[in-house]
Amino acid sequence: MAYKTRYIPQNASKYIGDPTKIICRSLWERKVCKWMDNNQNVIRWGSEELAISYISPKDNKRHHYYPDFIAEVKNNQGKIETLMIEVKPKKQTEKPKQGKRNTKTYIQESVTFEINKSKWKAAEKFCESKGWRFVILTEEHLFPKRN
Repeated sequence: MAYKTRYIPQNASKYIGDPTKIICRSLWERKVCKWMDNNQNVIRWGSEELAISYISPKDNKRHHYYPDFIAEVKNNQGKIETLMIEVKPKKQTEKPKQGKRNTKTYIQESVTFEINKSKWKAAEKFCESKGWRFVILTEEHLFPKRN
């Protein structure tokens, strides 16, 4: 079952868009919301506030991709940069490994991967045109292993 909840920001003035309509579609997204809301280096942020057109390889039709987050952040050098952020399991960012047979799972994972690639290519092109940076956060970023 998918996890879906509303996020109520503590710092609503930082939010780009309507702060009463923030939806988290996973616990991972909720963690990112909380981090952006409370991080002093995040100047402004939004969740699914932007639509980017892309052509799906599944049906060759135009669709809209809503990146998980957009954020204006102060980087380590003190410069302000805009990030477009997607939160995904690492497994979905890599081409699936094929076994001896083309199972339903392999086919479905392959289609998902190809659609994601199309979305991310469109996002990268969009970001490049604006001088922004596109970032994919996985569990490696959200839950770094502690020694």
